Amino acid sequence: MRSICFYFQVHQPYRLRTYRFFDIGNKHNYLDDYTNKMILKRVAEKSYLPMNQILLDLIIEHGSNFKVSFSISGIALDQFETYHPEIINSFKKLAETGNVEFLTETYAHSLASLKSKDEFTRQVQMHAEKTERLFGQKPVTFRNTELIYSDEIGSMVADMGYKLMLTEGAKHILGWRSPNYLYHSAKNPELNLLLKNFRLSDDIAFRFSEQSWKDWPLTTDKFTNWLSNIKPEEEVVNLFMDYETFGEHQWVETGIFDFMKALPGDVFSNTNFKFATPKEIGSKLKPVSALSVPTPISWADEERDLTAWLGNDMQDEAFDKLYQLEDKVKTCNDPQILNDWLYLQTSDHFYYMCTKWFSDGDVHSYFNPYGTPYDAFINYMNVLSDFIIRVENNSKTTKDDFSGLKEAVSNIAGKVENVARKTARATSQKAKSTFEKGSKIKFEDIKEMSDTMIKKLLKEIKIEELTVVLKDAEKELTDKVLPNLSKRAKKKYEDFEQELKKVNISDIKKYKKKIEDKIKNL
Repeated sequence: MRSICFYFQVHQPYRLRTYRFFDIGNKHNYLDDYTNKMILKRVAEKSYLPMNQILLDLIIEHGSNFKVSFSISGIALDQFETYHPEIINSFKKLAETGNVEFLTETYAHSLASLKSKDEFTRQVQMHAEKTERLFGQKPVTFRNTELIYSDEIGSMVADMGYKLMLTEGAKHILGWRSPNYLYHSAKNPELNLLLKNFRLSDDIAFRFSEQSWKDWPLTTDKFTNWLSNIKPEEEVVNLFMDYETFGEHQWVETGIFDFMKALPGDVFSNTNFKFATPKEIGSKLKPVSALSVPTPISWADEERDLTAWLGNDMQDEAFDKLYQLEDKVKTCNDPQILNDWLYLQTSDHFYYMCTKWFSDGDVHSYFNPYGTPYDAFINYMNVLSDFIIRVENNSKTTKDDFSGLKEAVSNIAGKVENVARKTARATSQKAKSTFEKGSKIKFEDIKEMSDTMIKKLLKEIKIEELTVVLKDAEKELTDKVLPNLSKRAKKKYEDFEQELKKVNISDIKKYKKKIEDKIKNL
């Protein structure tokens, strides 16, 4: 019997209030309490509470045959306790069934694994203790922030005693291999790895309501048919996604709740799959081979790397300045400083500063409180400047030890502006150089383009020619292009596609070349 592993990430960051340069040294309350409370209430009512009830009903209906797993960030749990305790109670009801596994992660949903082993270990321990206190389970499976993993991070996780970790089934790491097996770390064979099947996961999380998607509407019959067509020797399908998929990213009107209610019954009736938790899978399956990941991977974008969080000068500047404080912060005796230190590490703060051209803009903008990445950077650095002053005043270290940071604070206004401008120029130059005249461009490079650039390209090409080329294109490429067509263009594309019975290879090559020339001239 093969297994489906449902894993849901539950996370909401503490959003920062608008913090101006003149607030530095005067105001020390950094959080936007109103916005945080309002967003949590909305997401709870639209997503968390109704979906928890659906899962509870499914467990009652199917008993031990239906199981799921969660990781809830520590700062999400803090907000649940402060703003909406009913959410905690609904998760406790799921925990009491015995059919739900709770995983551990970094408490602050932070990127500490990339910078500090001590801070990383501290946060994981904090999160494990809180999870056990609230839900009565001592976590045995680890999931790092944003599914970030590398051989080095795996070593740190193994040193903490974990035997199983979740990460992304990145194509450039797997090569010809399938994510539908249990693997183990090449550096630490005792650490097993469960890999996200991002195609099937994203069909639910991102494409479910996309009417231009070739496979829309997604029904349980269609999904279970895809499961049945997976090679019989492949042992586990890992469906990892944000819990906000249900009711928030995909609204109730899309039918996402009905899909989830019907899915387990259809799986049992039409496939040889069962549902299992990561812990169960890790204890029953044997790893098929080692997985070597020398450079960190994540779930994000086509690249599956870190550039969504640490891909420009602004992000690097903010990240480095923050972790320069670590040793000093840990000598402080002010609980509020220690709390703020946690909240300032949340990965979302760096995500808001993302300026990537070759990414899914909708994903990067969701829940983003800022108008531009530069606004996010300036606001964060203003907050960080005040935090530095507070740490200096409270630290047990000498004033001389803080000379470097004091200088950073005094120069922060100019540096913020300079870095923002430098990043803006670098981003623009990168976009231009990537598709400059004379470079080797392929039609398939569209997959690496942002939605904004694709929309711009589509205005320059004929829909009839695009239809011919897409007739021969892989599914991943058509899924990238079609959502960016206007309503009128979509109708024209659909009409022409129905009329197009046969495609000549010569026409495909000719139109590809024309589109490639248009890409060069963007």
